[in-house]
Amino acid sequence: MVFILGVNFQSAMPVKRALQCFYALGPTTADRIMAKYSIFNLAKVGSLPAKTVTALTAELSQMTIENDAKRLLHENLKRLKDMGSYRGRRHAMGLPARGQRTRNQIFSARKLNRLDRRG
Repeated sequence: MVFILGVNFQSAMPVKRALQCFYALGPTTADRIMAKYSIFNLAKVGSLPAKTVTALTAELSQMTIENDAKRLLHENLKRLKDMGSYRGRRHAMGLPARGQRTRNQIFSARKLNRLDRRG
């Protein structure tokens, strides 16, 4: 078991997959972090030296991930809703906000009544 940023990972888990377990860290960011610390693509978490694990933890603690990223996302959506913009209204109603088709989306009174709409 290896701890990275307070999260316990199995020793056999690939490093890239372990990094992607953090909210707001995708494949591209995981690749960049691994390249920065010269970690092989198929390396396992258990094979990392302690010095690299502490460096990864320090790197991740400076990034906007997990609760900080979720809070930022919710603040942005709340700002859009409070402004009353088109995107904010679409988010409030649970509809696509980026131009997707809505032909097969069925509304029910239950869904409409639980929404925080701004008209």
